[in-house]
Amino acid sequence: MRFDKAAMVLDLARRMAASAEGLTLEDMMRETDSARRTAERLRDAVLVLFPQTEEVSDPPYKRWRIRGGLSAFEQAPTAEELVELSKAAQGLRATGEPSRANSLEGLERKLKSAVRSTTLNRLAPDLEALVRAETLAVQAGPRASADEVVLAEVRRAVLAGQPLGFIYSRPGAEARRRVMTPCGLMFGRANYLVAAEPDGGAIKTFRLDRMSAVKAEPGVATPPADFDLQVFAGQSFGIYQDAIEDVVLKITPEGAPEARGWRWHPTQDVEDQPDGSVVVRFRASGMRELAWHLFTWGEQVEIIQPARLKAVMAGELQAAQRALERSQA
Repeated sequence: MRFDKAAMVLDLARRMAASAEGLTLEDMMRETDSARRTAERLRDAVLVLFPQTEEVSDPPYKRWRIRGGLSAFEQAPTAEELVELSKAAQGLRATGEPSRANSLEGLERKLKSAVRSTTLNRLAPDLEALVRAETLAVQAGPRASADEVVLAEVRRAVLAGQPLGFIYSRPGAEARRRVMTPCGLMFGRANYLVAAEPDGGAIKTFRLDRMSAVKAEPGVATPPADFDLQVFAGQSFGIYQDAIEDVVLKITPEGAPEARGWRWHPTQDVEDQPDGSVVVRFRASGMRELAWHLFTWGEQVEIIQPARLKAVMAGELQAAQRALERSQA
């Protein structure tokens, strides 16, 4: 118990040192998952152990921060943390993301170079053992293959609040020059720019690998005031955004155990049925991507609603049947 409390105090100190504006008491309660009185005791312990902690007035709140960071001793990473960082970089490189992989590998080198040699020598055997014992499974799917120049230019426009100009090419459509208000980036099976039409227009997504001649344009471009990238991303089953619909799926008793442990969507509700099956409900867009996923469940899933998902699934089945017939001809 004493060890756990000490770890919580040190973790809170790290969070204070990592926040430029500092943490309010409410922030501490949320980040330590504790009641107000517990958060107050942890804060007081940090104040005793780290006298350099500053109290900042931010009416109606107070904030606490540790400027100048913590010492290398207090910040030494664990073998598990270094392995996770290394694996994350490997995963990005394996999926065609060399620029983002380079950033993580650079961070890994900086962390190791900041650690005392004695600590690094102590971590080395565990680190080597974990690296040998863990690997990443390569999954089928499109490679993101983000051009680091494109990615850098998009980020530059986002940070500067400038319009972003680019040529967008889609299969079967004529390439078109666009000037959009960049709102953010979504990384997944493919990487997407999320952008708004000029003058507060519709929010749209653009695959980075289909963009060329990308350049931040002169002027000011501010995302809509009510736009939230996390909320926007959470609306879709995958990446593609269209009409949001109520989805209801019924999973057979054979597939129920896996369905209960599956993360279908942030809005999901999983309800057990008397016959051992489960009903999954959520609100989402992206029916085509959902239909592709449902193929992996075979006969274990029944689409209750919406009707459009049933129609999309039927269309995908017909397309697959035609492709199969051509291969057998």
